[in-house]
Amino acid sequence: MSEAPATTAEGAEPAARRREQRAWYFYDWANSAYVTTVATVLLGPYLTSVANRAACPGVDADDCTRDLHVLGLPISPGSLFFYTTTFATILSALVLPVVGAAADRSGRKRVLLGAFAWAGAAATCLLWFLDGTAWGLGVAVVVVAALCLGSSLVVYDALLIEIATPEERDRVSSRGWALGYLGGFLLLAVNLAVVTLHDSLGLTQSQAVRLSLLSAGVWWGAFTLVPVLGLRDRPPVNLVATSGPAVREAFVQLRVTLRELRGYPQAFRFLLAYLFFNDGIQTVITSSSVYGSEQLDLGTTQLIVTILLVQAVAFGGALVFGRLAARYGARDVVLGGLALWLVVIVIGFFLPARQFALWLALAVLIGVVLGGTQALSRSMFSHLVPRGREAEFFSLYQACERGTSWFGTLVFGLVHQLTDSYRPAILALVVFFVVGGLLLRTVDVRAGTEQAGNRAPELL
Repeated sequence: MSEAPATTAEGAEPAARRREQRAWYFYDWANSAYVTTVATVLLGPYLTSVANRAACPGVDADDCTRDLHVLGLPISPGSLFFYTTTFATILSALVLPVVGAAADRSGRKRVLLGAFAWAGAAATCLLWFLDGTAWGLGVAVVVVAALCLGSSLVVYDALLIEIATPEERDRVSSRGWALGYLGGFLLLAVNLAVVTLHDSLGLTQSQAVRLSLLSAGVWWGAFTLVPVLGLRDRPPVNLVATSGPAVREAFVQLRVTLRELRGYPQAFRFLLAYLFFNDGIQTVITSSSVYGSEQLDLGTTQLIVTILLVQAVAFGGALVFGRLAARYGARDVVLGGLALWLVVIVIGFFLPARQFALWLALAVLIGVVLGGTQALSRSMFSHLVPRGREAEFFSLYQACERGTSWFGTLVFGLVHQLTDSYRPAILALVVFFVVGGLLLRTVDVRAGTEQAGNRAPELL
């Protein structure tokens, strides 16, 4: 296939860029419903309770001492959700790079974005049927939804390069994350009312939780229409000449990209740093509701209130971090955010049980650093990506992005199973932030931008 002329963000009229950027923001709004309501708040504790009922029928969850047996392996019900997330991410590591290569070759990124998002949303809607001891359905949905979310985000992140100039990317990425937190906040607020008032609504608590899970799937699918209709496709560029079925072409493209990655050492170093510190962030997010309910003895309503607070603070935090990046550079601001994450881990380890006010204070600190570190990491990496390889490079980035962490969840699950406590499990995450921060300090973003053949903004 011959190279087609590129339509870059810098060649578009400012008004046209802004229209596409506004449409692009809404995918953060759409998928955050799944990330907050399902992956962060409700599914972990709910799937754990379903697994406990399956392992110990008729026994209170706190008194359950038996394991589930999955493919002949003994699995603690309290670790099932984390092991499932780990498996989904390992599978993603194999699938997402091929998705990225196919997306770069297709020239139809917005169509692929919609297809992956709607498949994930449909799987999430099936959680309405997660009841009794049917933990297998929950495991299947976690795997399918994580794969679809990761695939859609590969395409979504790659589109940032097509719709924003280098000077705009920190701002655009931060606004997308901020809108995502606002959307997650609004739906979770409704779900808080449903779960809290389930008796008044004539629902059992199980029905209220399952209805909330269903609402996240509907929200994800419905609002994906905005970017699908508001973005436009660009022709692919810098393709590797090959022939044969589309899958074979994608594998050939991927093989060439992986071989050429050695020529982009700053991008490789950033990915290595991101693998560590983002695994730490994702594991904190994924494990927070289980840690709060099982270790600190907090109720479902308290956990939902906590996440609402995090979402509200993160909306402002993402915007503030975007402004700080414009003054100090994205890399240094992210390094400061990682130092604050270490403070979060240490406070969480020592936090006493049933101290809701202290738990909320910790949630405020999490909200301040959560959106900013993630938004600026995305825009920082966009400068290191060579033209025509956007989705492929972001597929590697997305392998350790939100909801697909696997080193962290594996360590968290193993430490819990060995110690029967979540406190040492949360403390073990310190190593991810320390190693990730030290590696990030070695990344020269300006040199990496030049290696990728991109124009560097004045401040990086």
